[in-house]
Amino acid sequence: MLLAIENVLTGEELTNARELFAKAQFVDGRVTAGQLAAKVKNNLQLAANTAETQALTGIVHDALHCNPLFVSAALPKVVCPPLFNRYVAGMDFGIHVDNAIRVGATTFRTDVSGTLFLSEPEDYEGGELIIEDTYGVQAIKLPAGSLVLYPSSSLHRVEAITGGHRDVAVFWVQSMIRDVAQRSLLFQLDAGIQSLRARAPESPEIIPLVATYHNLLRLWADI
Repeated sequence: MLLAIENVLTGEELTNARELFAKAQFVDGRVTAGQLAAKVKNNLQLAANTAETQALTGIVHDALHCNPLFVSAALPKVVCPPLFNRYVAGMDFGIHVDNAIRVGATTFRTDVSGTLFLSEPEDYEGGELIIEDTYGVQAIKLPAGSLVLYPSSSLHRVEAITGGHRDVAVFWVQSMIRDVAQRSLLFQLDAGIQSLRARAPESPEIIPLVATYHNLLRLWADI
C-alpha cells in the first residue's frame, strides 16, 4: 500500500526543521547505506550524534505519533530515528530496496518505509521519489510537511537533482502487522469505521465493526 499523508508537520514545526537544517553540518550519506545501496547512493546526511539531528528526530517522532492516519496505516511497533538527507544538484539515489533488518541501538525489521518532505516542490528541480509497486511506477514529489508511506520491499530510487536542493527525513517502521495485505485490510476497515462514526455516531453497526477490527488485530498482531 502506497499512501500520501498531507500536513504531518505544522507550519511551526516545518519552520523549526528548516532552521535546524540551515545550521547543520552534513556528511556523506553512504555512511548508513548497505553494501549494495552504497554503490548507488549519492547524497548528504546529518550525522546521528549532532544536536540538530536529535532535535529534528524529536520533531518528526512527535508528529508521527500524533498523526492518526500514520498510526492507522503503519500500526507501528518500532519507528526508527530518521535519516535527514539533503540532495543538491547532481545528486541522486539509484534503484534499490531497503535492507530488511536495521541494526543499531534497536534492531528491527523494516516493513514500512517513509519519506517526509521538508522542501517545497518548487525549491528543486528533479528529485522525484520513484516507487515501483503493484500498480506500476509512481513518481512522488509532495509539498513540504507531507509524507509518503510505502512497503519497504518496494524497489525505489530518487531522480537526479538538476537545480536547488531537496531536504527529506527518511525512516522505517516495524509494524505490529507484518503482512502487507493484512495491514491494508485493517487500514481500510479502520477508515470505514471512522467515516461511519463521523456521519452516524449512534449507528448500531459501529460496535460490531470495531469488535471485528480488534479481533483481527488480536489474531494478526506481532508484539
